[in-house]
Amino acid sequence: MKVHSTLGNGFQEVVYQRALAVEMEKQRLVFARELEMKIYYDSVQVGIRRADFLVQDKVLLELKAVSQLEDIHLAQALNYLEAYKLEIGLLINFGSRHIEIKRITNEHKIARLNKNNPS
Repeated sequence: MKVHSTLGNGFQEVVYQRALAVEMEKQRLVFARELEMKIYYDSVQVGIRRADFLVQDKVLLELKAVSQLEDIHLAQALNYLEAYKLEIGLLINFGSRHIEIKRITNEHKIARLNKNNPS
């Protein structure tokens, strides 16, 4: 929220990414920026993706700087959660007049955890 209120909208995604890294460092959060993930198909590496941030080894942050979030942005963030085998993430859009934050969950990961740890 502080990054958006300070910078406003209209910058490229990388500007917000750098500013958010500065803010997270000030807050002493442990994070990795542009964490590389190899993508496999049928045991063959077919590509590489980079998530914007992984915070505290638990929460994926995917940043956008677009006028409006679309289904493709949500699909991308969900794919990252599955690829990184994470439960939760945030999709944050700095491009609109008001910051948009969407909490996303990896229902497949949560179902596997619940199956392995019945209450």
